[in-house]
Amino acid sequence: MSEFKKIHDRLSDGRDLFYFDDEDSLLPATRKPDSRESEERPPVAQMRLDSMTGEWVSIASHRNARAFLPPAHICPLCPASESNLSELPDNFDVAVFENKSPSFGPALAANDDPEYAVVSNLELGSLRDSIGRCEVVVFSPEHLGSLGAMPVERVRTVIEAWADRTEALQELPGVRQVFVFENRGQEIGVTLHHPHGQIYAYPYVTPRTTKLLGSLAAYGGNLFEETLKFEQGSERALIMGDYFTAYVPFAARWPLEIHLLPHRHVQHLGQLSDEERDELAVIYSQLLRAIDNLYETPTPYIAAWHQAPLVAGGENVRLQLQITSPRRAADKLKFLAGSESAMGAFIGDVAPEAAAARLREVL
Repeated sequence: MSEFKKIHDRLSDGRDLFYFDDEDSLLPATRKPDSRESEERPPVAQMRLDSMTGEWVSIASHRNARAFLPPAHICPLCPASESNLSELPDNFDVAVFENKSPSFGPALAANDDPEYAVVSNLELGSLRDSIGRCEVVVFSPEHLGSLGAMPVERVRTVIEAWADRTEALQELPGVRQVFVFENRGQEIGVTLHHPHGQIYAYPYVTPRTTKLLGSLAAYGGNLFEETLKFEQGSERALIMGDYFTAYVPFAARWPLEIHLLPHRHVQHLGQLSDEERDELAVIYSQLLRAIDNLYETPTPYIAAWHQAPLVAGGENVRLQLQITSPRRAADKLKFLAGSESAMGAFIGDVAPEAAAARLREVL
């Protein structure tokens, strides 16, 4: 495996902090400690069961007071200075730390009970503690910028951090699924300008993945392999590398939607080889740059890494990247109105084939 230096530290309130250094990094082997006074962590959020859908909703009221688009001189994701005692006590290449205002955790299950979030009769008023973990992944010490504009070598370090944390979080008691994602742009709802993403470790299988497990059961365990072949032979294919294929999906819901699948069956980022991670860094950079080249201003997006859940049937789920954007024109956004929001029935504004052709022009 490639040699990426990883340093484990702790913040003043006991939260985990990890530094992931680029392969050619000149940063020191030790970092400054967190000099802030220790603060009490917020209470664990509460999950409430929606018995109409069988879905859990985490009520995390403490998150309502989190920072909202602070200027650079008080940004919590910039390296700390005398005037800004941030979440990152020292300089870094890539940093990961426990979220100060988590939706899940920091409490974990007392034991690894696979039935923790299972309410078979959907009893009204069912409650659970929102156990699990939420982490923040900071892509750069620079306050402004984007992951797509960074060198491929930095994207490779970010992938290394994602893979490392995925494997670690999957080992925590009570965790059933690990989700790596990035929200980019105020139109998406980003509350910090600093380039960053997040990782959620859920105590249940998410609704989307539950539907996927149902589809796998109905279609068969080769659904991902057949989908890959189907899209590779279509006019929606964007990039076909040695290890990954990127494409606009046949039934794209969003004006801008890109999926990426590995050519071999891996369940999560941690199972990728060095060679696969190297190619992924290149292709992912190309995709992020392409969507920013569509218009004169940066494109808002959500980059979602779907990984296999830790339940029966999860072994058939393949790692998949899904990039979506509500941007349907230079000055227009798609909003989830009545049909999409209330019924979950999407109506596409742009033909997937047309979107793929436009993306190929800017790749």
